[in-house]
Amino acid sequence: MFKILKYLKKYTFEIILSTLFITLQALLNLYLPDLMSDIVNKGVIHGRINYIIHVGIKMLLITLLSVVAAIIASFFASRISMKFGKDLRDMLFRKVMHFSFHEIDQFGTASLITRNTNDITQIQQAVFMTLRMVVQAPVMAIGGIVMAVSKSTHLTMVLLVSIPILLIGFFFIIGKVSPLFRSMQKKIDNINRILRENLIGVRVIRAFARTRYEKDRFEVANEDLTQTALRVYRLSALIMPFVMFIMNFTIIFIIWIGGIEIDKGRLQIGNMMAVMQYIIQIMMSFVMISIISMFLPRAGASAERVEAVLSITPEIKEPRVPIVIENGKGIISFKDVTFYYPGAREPALKNITFDLYPGQTVGIIGASGSGKTTLLNLLMRFYDIKEGKILIDSVNIKDFPQKVLRKRMAYVPSRPVIFSGTIRDNIRIGKEDATDKEIIRACKIAQAWEFISKMPEGLDTVISQGGTNLSGGQKQRLAIARAIVGKKDIYLFDDAFSALDFKTDANLRYALKNQLKGATMIIVSLRVATIMNADRIIVLHNGEIVGLGRHKELFEECMTYREIVLSQLSEEELQ
Repeated sequence: MFKILKYLKKYTFEIILSTLFITLQALLNLYLPDLMSDIVNKGVIHGRINYIIHVGIKMLLITLLSVVAAIIASFFASRISMKFGKDLRDMLFRKVMHFSFHEIDQFGTASLITRNTNDITQIQQAVFMTLRMVVQAPVMAIGGIVMAVSKSTHLTMVLLVSIPILLIGFFFIIGKVSPLFRSMQKKIDNINRILRENLIGVRVIRAFARTRYEKDRFEVANEDLTQTALRVYRLSALIMPFVMFIMNFTIIFIIWIGGIEIDKGRLQIGNMMAVMQYIIQIMMSFVMISIISMFLPRAGASAERVEAVLSITPEIKEPRVPIVIENGKGIISFKDVTFYYPGAREPALKNITFDLYPGQTVGIIGASGSGKTTLLNLLMRFYDIKEGKILIDSVNIKDFPQKVLRKRMAYVPSRPVIFSGTIRDNIRIGKEDATDKEIIRACKIAQAWEFISKMPEGLDTVISQGGTNLSGGQKQRLAIARAIVGKKDIYLFDDAFSALDFKTDANLRYALKNQLKGATMIIVSLRVATIMNADRIIVLHNGEIVGLGRHKELFEECMTYREIVLSQLSEEELQ
């Protein structure tokens, strides 16, 4: 918890103001029982009405000042905690945006969402409660003891028994609750993960009639979280009754001992009432401590989880001396590249070496798991390689600023990601200032204008979240239009034509070749027909290049490629 508080430094001035007003409120509250004692001792007993009215007005003014101080203190505490939460969310989001795929996989998507929402909310609440109570409670406790001793040392001695009992009870309950709070946050992660999987895979679940199974799986996780939460809050609920029990017995002892002292003439009634009020304030300060103790263990667990993300140094770092090429050509070179996924024993890619030149269309083909997508991920530097080099225009990609590197490329993933908003907004992700003319041109090249033009609102058609109101082929064509709307040196298509029919596929490839002349184009595909007319074809098998050349050469010389071709095309189609 304490590590995360270093980010509160920027609010030092507001924290000081909040602390001053909270201290003022506590001191004013401590002064009230003393005035009440005077009313009883000097006013009620002697029948001095004017004195009672005079002191009563003073008490009302002090109460009013206390309320104003409390409001101001609460305002600053709320302001600080909300702004602190905003800053944490912003820092966490920015940090995750710079993570490599390895670091994202390390935490898991569901856990990162929980840390940026639920965990930071817990920290916000803890900061607010701490600012409101962590100063007030000690001032009230220490000030109350001092004032109570000044009224009657004999009566105040009862605290020597009640306070140690309170502290023992607090430590016992907090010791039981703290590990359960950590467990709760992990179980919230699990709930989020299952819910996210069900929402993303709802079609698959229904197609395989697994709705009941997934419902049972969610109920098990939900019940596990519920039982842990019940244990936590049952234990936490013991604090208040425990405090009230000790406080009431303490007051009983004060009245009993005070009555004896008053009977013997050694104590005034007003002083006994004042001591009772101070004892109540002291006990209430411990109630505040108990409330804080309920928040801090969970907030501490949440702070550890947030700090774990913020403290990570991203694997993919910006170069110390960045290189920016003014007029890049798009020459790509892989030099003996070998890559292992984190924790893997076997390499995903092994000794990959090839050169690609501007104006070339290069096809990459191979069986599932042969390393096709991995190759593109390395080129875009989503992962960093340990062995070999990847060069663009003879410059190591590690020497480019990441933003500059990726601005030179257009990428279409195998699963197109469509965002909520209009078609125009989605395509402008590829180029923020794209005009309608440029957008329509990109749509025509991507074979998307055919269906967009038939929509009543055209480019202003609203796309639902995830593009659920579009077909798979329409989403792929929109993603391609988004990639080609801005002029790039390198275009990467990762099995981006899989949802298209053969005619649309052929028209699209023809349009790309004619309209994107001079650019380096890499097309990853499982479909031979998509890449057979490419200038060069790279054949991957178990992470190694087993063939590199044109279609006819590979068909005659590369057994792996020949097997793929014959499994997809007939002899007539090969003629």
